[in-house]
Amino acid sequence: MNPVKKSTNKSTIFIFITAFVLPVLLAKVALDNNWFNQAATNKGELIQPALDMTSLQGGVPEPKWKLLYVLPEQCTEVCENALYSVAQVHSALGKESDRAEVVVLAYAQSDKEQLALIKEQSNYRLLNTNLDTLNQVFDGASTQGVFIADTLNNIILRYPLYISTEDAILHSRDILSDMRKVLKLSRIG
Repeated sequence: MNPVKKSTNKSTIFIFITAFVLPVLLAKVALDNNWFNQAATNKGELIQPALDMTSLQGGVPEPKWKLLYVLPEQCTEVCENALYSVAQVHSALGKESDRAEVVVLAYAQSDKEQLALIKEQSNYRLLNTNLDTLNQVFDGASTQGVFIADTLNNIILRYPLYISTEDAILHSRDILSDMRKVLKLSRIG
């Protein structure tokens, strides 16, 4: 074999390794060391592990996605904005709104005036519970926020509350965006 041919074979092998094997090795190292920002398309804070709200349900409810809000002891402007936002998000779902429901969790210390107003409205489902069960479900996590629960009663996403009505309306678009995604991807509910 002539020396020029031997040199060409070695350079071909080197080019092959460089072009095909090296990128795979670099990708593996990048994945192992978290060198890139993993894509997340949800706007809310993902709750991991998901919180199981089965103990709050009375009987066997319909498998629906839930926009969940815990009614506090005093319903201030933040509370009113949250209730308004979840109702508007549910309405904005349009033809998909029958696959979701607005659930308000109330306990003995919840604001009585706001509770009476919620009972008069048909677009909210009210679940009464006690503080111990509520604390057990949320397992030390904050109950302040708007939550999305899946059809299996797992609370999976949390959204912050806002004092300003404009901010609450603006950020309710995030809730709407995530609800549309989960309804599009889900075959249940």
